[in-house]
Amino acid sequence: MKSISVSMARWSARHPWRAIVGWLVFVVLCLGVGSAVGMNSAKTADYRVGEAGRAEALAAEGHLERRPTEQVLISARSGALDRTEADSAAKDLTARMQRLPEVAGVAAPLLSDDRAVLMVEVTLKGEEREADDKVDALVEQTEAVQRSHPGLLLQETGSPSTSKGVDQQRSDDLALSEAITLPVTLITLLIVFGSVTMAGVPLLLALSSIAAAIGLSMVASHLSPDTGVGTNVILMIGLAVGVDYTLFYLKREREERARSGGRLGSEALVELAAATSGRAVVVSGLAVVASTATLYLASDVIFSSLATGTIVVVLVSVASSLTALPALLVQLGKRAERKALRRARRGKPVRLVRGQGGDGRIWSALLRPAARHPLATLCVSVLGLLALVAPLAGLKITEMSRDTHSRDIPAMRVYDRLNAAFPEQRVTHQVVVRADASRAAEVDSALREVARRAEAEPLFAGTRPLRTSADHRTSTLELKVPYLGNSDQAYDSLDRLRDDFLPATVGRIDGVEYGVSGDVARYADYPAHQNGKLPLVLGALLLVTFAMTVYAFRSVMLGLIGVVLNLLSAAAALGLLVLVFQGTWAEGLLDFHSTGSIGSRVPLFLFVILFGLSMDYQVFVVSRIREAVLAGVPTRQAVLDGIRSSASVVTSAAVVMTTVFASFVFLHIIEMKQIGFVLAAAVLLDAFVVRVMVLPSAMLLLGEASWWPSRLRRVAGGSEKAVTPRSAVDVR
Repeated sequence: MKSISVSMARWSARHPWRAIVGWLVFVVLCLGVGSAVGMNSAKTADYRVGEAGRAEALAAEGHLERRPTEQVLISARSGALDRTEADSAAKDLTARMQRLPEVAGVAAPLLSDDRAVLMVEVTLKGEEREADDKVDALVEQTEAVQRSHPGLLLQETGSPSTSKGVDQQRSDDLALSEAITLPVTLITLLIVFGSVTMAGVPLLLALSSIAAAIGLSMVASHLSPDTGVGTNVILMIGLAVGVDYTLFYLKREREERARSGGRLGSEALVELAAATSGRAVVVSGLAVVASTATLYLASDVIFSSLATGTIVVVLVSVASSLTALPALLVQLGKRAERKALRRARRGKPVRLVRGQGGDGRIWSALLRPAARHPLATLCVSVLGLLALVAPLAGLKITEMSRDTHSRDIPAMRVYDRLNAAFPEQRVTHQVVVRADASRAAEVDSALREVARRAEAEPLFAGTRPLRTSADHRTSTLELKVPYLGNSDQAYDSLDRLRDDFLPATVGRIDGVEYGVSGDVARYADYPAHQNGKLPLVLGALLLVTFAMTVYAFRSVMLGLIGVVLNLLSAAAALGLLVLVFQGTWAEGLLDFHSTGSIGSRVPLFLFVILFGLSMDYQVFVVSRIREAVLAGVPTRQAVLDGIRSSASVVTSAAVVMTTVFASFVFLHIIEMKQIGFVLAAAVLLDAFVVRVMVLPSAMLLLGEASWWPSRLRRVAGGSEKAVTPRSAVDVR
């Protein structure tokens, strides 16, 4: 039975215009349907994890949840603050804000201790995650008051305006990333193929796949809510794998065309490419999908959003390589054949087809250590990677908070002014208690005792009045902390509250449920939640990677090698990330301010995505080796020839991937910087160290044992029985 990759390629090759038009219709349909159903964005409740999440759920049930707030700072443009004019501006601002339908209430103006800043706090209606769209109405009123009082300076900040600023910065950053990656990718492909037309094919297919994936992700968001990072990952992964998959397929077609010397037509060449590289693309795509799906086990809406975006764009990219790509290659091939025929009729020499290269001097030199001294090469390269792993011992994972956002966002600069003028406003813990209504008096007394204990602690800076739900079952107490949310003192205050104050007071009431929420509680609980899920996700990831490799090559040994190499390269890249981003020495070089930590989502995302992307190189390289072995070439020679023959395409793919990922280092969001850097480093290590030094050394040392438990049938004389290249990767 023919494989699906060959069957689809054959149909597309025989009906090229149908396939091309069908692909374009598919892309337009995906965008149209996606636009029609819209994006389902994650709600506040979707982000709840740990004790903080449970406390927020309790507060929401009693309609006592924290509301999004904006703070407007009123100060003098120069000199001392004119209190009369400032009070007039605050009164005008309060009246304007209270008339807005988006506003739930406006607090009385608050004067800073140095009497230089007057603050007006505005509470918005609705959930925190839905407040971004309401900011413009508030800013418009703030600007109106500013125009009426030119001698004053009015500035606005708050979670909604900060979130809106981050979204705008992310959008601008993505535009910058595209401006960097697209030209570099095109130049790389021009070098590889020497033709604008052939270089444009991978890029156009990748972009069309990204467009279709964005539309499909809108539909998928109604099953798994989008957190705002889906488009980021679709662009990043889509361009990388889209170009890679097309590159693998296209390079093989060019090799077969050069090898045939004009004896085979375009349709036959496309079918040959589908039988080899086409299958490798399918296996690689399925491996990325399977490994990425393990992120759903993290039970986290952000990881689920990342997984959904990655899976959708990879599947679409595989589909494009099986449908539109063969059709385009046939059309381009027929055009090239017509040109060659015209040149022949005119007596001109036929131009040679680029793409057959495989054993250049550079790659022969790079492979020489593994070929001559495999054991020494294996030991040295592994020790080098382990040296990069060493910094992992000092890994510090934290949740990237509002305090880590770029100060290029205007709301963040105002936020710094707010923290300086009103230190007691920096952090707020919300204690939430639910009990039977008959115990309302006990709960009230216990919470007042918590407030009294907090007043005696320098870690706290006062409390806000108790609030009780209409049914008297839920009560909340807010405690202020005069330290930044990412400071040790803020975390100490949370521990003091959770470990000492509450167990000694509220915890003694029978049948009570309680918890602490707030920004610091979220920052503490999210990494703890993730660390709890880490063994499950990594265990599933290792199992999936092993199973996919064994399935692809019918070799347990290669499955074990693949898992070990992926772990080694991922750990080395993560160690390099720690070395660069947890210190300060590279701040000027990469334009970032070190937080002394790594974003809590980065390590797990790295391992999952890298394990999938590493299968690109693993499948492509090993399939070429296995293809040669099955054709009768001894394993040692097959290893060297297979790596040489795939070297140029692996190099090109690595350059494209590295360019895409490295462009994210120029982004302002620190977590995206870290993800871009670590993925770029991981791809380089995987392509130029693992696949060129470690893998060939290991396979040369193992010899025939590399294929265990598979046994190649042999004919008389000891030579291996030749089989068709089609069996190199058996995917049906």
